[in-house]
Amino acid sequence: MAFRATPGRTPPGPGPRSGIPSASFPSPQPPMAGPGGIEEEDEEEPAEIHLCVLWSSGYLGIAYYDTSDSTIHFMPDAPDHESLKLLQRVLDEINPQSVVTSAKQDEAMTRFLGKLASEEHREPKGPEIILLPSVDFGPEISKQRLLSGNYSFISDSMTATEKILFLSSIIPFDCVLTVRALGGLLKFLSRRRIGVELEDYDVGVPILGFKKFVLTHLVSIDQDTYSVLQIFKSESHPSVYKVASGLKEGLSLFGILNRCRCKWGQKLLRLWFTRPTRELRELNSRLDVIQFFLMPQNLDMAQMLHRLLSHIKNVPLILKRMKLSHTKVSDWQVLYKTVYSALGLRDACRSLPQSIQLFQDIAQEFSDDLHHIASLIGKVVDFEESLAENRFTVLPNIDPDIDAKKRRLIGLPSFLTEVAQKELENLDSRIPSCSVIYIPLIGFLLSIPRLPFMVEASDFEIEGLDFMFLSEDKLHYRSARTKELDTLLGDLHCEIRDQETLLMYQLQCQVLARASVLTRVLDLASRLDVLLALASAARDYGYSRPHYSPCIHGVRIRNGRHPLMELCARTFVPNSTDCGGDQGRVKVITGPNSSGKSIYLKQLRIHLPRPLHLHD
Repeated sequence: MAFRATPGRTPPGPGPRSGIPSASFPSPQPPMAGPGGIEEEDEEEPAEIHLCVLWSSGYLGIAYYDTSDSTIHFMPDAPDHESLKLLQRVLDEINPQSVVTSAKQDEAMTRFLGKLASEEHREPKGPEIILLPSVDFGPEISKQRLLSGNYSFISDSMTATEKILFLSSIIPFDCVLTVRALGGLLKFLSRRRIGVELEDYDVGVPILGFKKFVLTHLVSIDQDTYSVLQIFKSESHPSVYKVASGLKEGLSLFGILNRCRCKWGQKLLRLWFTRPTRELRELNSRLDVIQFFLMPQNLDMAQMLHRLLSHIKNVPLILKRMKLSHTKVSDWQVLYKTVYSALGLRDACRSLPQSIQLFQDIAQEFSDDLHHIASLIGKVVDFEESLAENRFTVLPNIDPDIDAKKRRLIGLPSFLTEVAQKELENLDSRIPSCSVIYIPLIGFLLSIPRLPFMVEASDFEIEGLDFMFLSEDKLHYRSARTKELDTLLGDLHCEIRDQETLLMYQLQCQVLARASVLTRVLDLASRLDVLLALASAARDYGYSRPHYSPCIHGVRIRNGRHPLMELCARTFVPNSTDCGGDQGRVKVITGPNSSGKSIYLKQLRIHLPRPLHLHD
């Protein structure tokens, strides 16, 4: 029999029962106290994190359940490239036990999950991949699942309307992917019954709250802040011919700074604006590049790099088409220009200071694989002929068999003229002329003009010839000679196309084997493009470099300006700011209407996108 004793008190032993001889039980001694006189508690079960994720059209929706506090955490829809670097950062930070997602996924997510699944049998063990039917992630059913949930932090006295309003103040229902991820997570929790496996079935998984999740080095900014500060501003296109094409960027901070030359640079700049970082090392790395290109002696280099960057195109789309064997002639041209431009960037960056990390990365990671790809494409693809025929063709001296067949194909007209003259000698004297033609996939045919007496189908029959079809008042036949030509020459055009297609496939395999360097080219080139764009804007608008310090608890700005207002106002009066330290952390701003109080606050918020501190 075990007794649990409270320190300082002795539990009573069992008393005598009637009909049973009384017995003396020694009083159990209280357990020894742990270090410091405090009783040691039982060890808690290790916390588990179950993550639900969805990726669609370049955006990521994330929600996870933490068993340590029985709380659901969510991250509003965030942009993420096909490489899913943001998702990888989330996985590295929260280290989930399982990853829940829809069974119907994009190819990029499928590849990512495949890599995660391969880690399940490694040490340390990767997360378990759980696929649920796509119907469990429907937008409406997920929203209803969220609104109808039984949450302990919501009072039972709340009406349905009050509950909806309360949850709407916590959960961003306008973020479709996040709502779908939350709905899928709730479905998973109800199926697995996390933490309540041994309880009655009517006992649900405890959910004690919803919390917004932000990565450690990122700043969370809501849409209202973006709108008020005019970080982004979409407007309808003024041209009636382009209204259907969507919105254009209006007067905004992104609009005046976006001078990127390649599409992926623009995407990265928008990504930096939507996910601003607080990492001091990363910020200083970017500022080093901008400051370098602001030097007058580096202006020519910046312009040359900008010209090269304009030829960096959508490499992931080309690689995707290669994997599906849907490559177009224009894709080979674009890839060829992209690779050669990347080589130009590499050579230029090798002449720049290697103390700047970006220049060093480009100089080292733009490897000789790029030169190999460019050399292969340049030596194999006949761009002029490919554009003329609208298909992939190879240059001479690549394949002797193809060259021989092309020479035969080129010499066919004169040869077929001779064959037609011999055929005419054996035809009825009423037939004035004939020709021998070659039609791909059909072969060689004898073409005869339709005569007046040839009315019915039976009139088309000619002895020694096999009638094939009638087209544009010309009768087409197979003769002994055309059949012989089919045997001797074959379907030259199709054979050439088949052999060139095989060469194209082999070339695609060579390129895809080096796809990693092309992906890295896009990452580093887009980064360089953004920083060159910011340097160009800083030069034109007279911006100066901020200095960040984690040691100084304050901010000091000298002659700060609002980047948008100074473009609209005839005269703009700069404002200085001193906060923190001896200057105090709270400032009271007063003044009459239209004196600039709101502009001052907005410009201060734009200057301080992160909780580190600026100083001169």
